[in-house]
Amino acid sequence: MTYLWLKAGHIIFVIFWMAGLFMLPRFFVYHQEAEPGSPENAVWIEREAKLLKIIMWPAMVMVWVLGLSLAMVTGAFQQEWFHAKLGVVLGLSVYHLWLASYAKALALGERRVSGKRLRLLNEIPGLAAIVIVILVVVKPF
Repeated sequence: MTYLWLKAGHIIFVIFWMAGLFMLPRFFVYHQEAEPGSPENAVWIEREAKLLKIIMWPAMVMVWVLGLSLAMVTGAFQQEWFHAKLGVVLGLSVYHLWLASYAKALALGERRVSGKRLRLLNEIPGLAAIVIVILVVVKPF
């Protein structure tokens, strides 16, 4: 029964985290179109901060806690597919950190990445989700 609760919680928080990973770069695209110092710019800064603080950071922490708990309960640490999944989740975590740093840069008026590049970066979570689902369901190795 513990396994099922851990698994349910893990899936729930993965959904929350992934939603944030998809939303935040899209927010950045619209934010960059706002004039620095404008009221619209301030609204985007607030939205991005709330998304990170209320949804993304807690969800990422819970994904890691519940995921590692699941791995301990199931003995996944000895399975190669899990090592690959762990690497992809680590990559998503680094991506999350980059998003958080870019939100701070935007709040300071820095626009270092083009809207086109942000749209491309927005594909990272989707590609990662495809790889993770295949690794977890198919367990190819």
